[in-house]
Amino acid sequence: MAKEYAVKEIPGVKIEVMDSLTATAAEGLIAIAAAKAAEAGANLEEVVKIAQGVRDRVNAYILLDTLRHVYRSGRIPKIAAQVGTILNFRALFSVSVKVHLSGIVRSRERGIELMFEKIREKVGENPIYAAVMHAYAPEAAVQLKDRIAKEFNCLDLWLTEFSPVMGYACGTGTLAVAFYSEAS
Repeated sequence: MAKEYAVKEIPGVKIEVMDSLTATAAEGLIAIAAAKAAEAGANLEEVVKIAQGVRDRVNAYILLDTLRHVYRSGRIPKIAAQVGTILNFRALFSVSVKVHLSGIVRSRERGIELMFEKIREKVGENPIYAAVMHAYAPEAAVQLKDRIAKEFNCLDLWLTEFSPVMGYACGTGTLAVAFYSEAS
């Protein structure tokens, strides 16, 4: 609808709508790649192709500090969230077209280690573009960002808060990394 409105209001404008097939800062990485291509002089068709290429390579890992909130999104049953909270489990989810459970751990530290293992599996030694996200955990997010900068060759690395919707669904203390490599 916005495209139709813009075409009416701005004659001759060219607009392409693309489903990012993802969420969070992973969408931002796609948009930034497209904006950089456009700024460098790429035409609309080239910009769309670049955005689609990043979309096909971008991944995100989300480490929940508790399972207490995630049942709200329909990802797990309420009883699983309650048991997980009692046993102090943390879930690591991956987001790449769909949300998938990538692991269950007992501590944030082990969750971060698992996250790093999975990122390495995806990108190897290749340079990456990355974004660290958090839900009311700024200190932990800065530490995670610093570690990513130390352990990976980052072409671009930024830090952001989760949106209120993601914060509601994931809960306070959630940490996440969205990333892609030109080679992945």
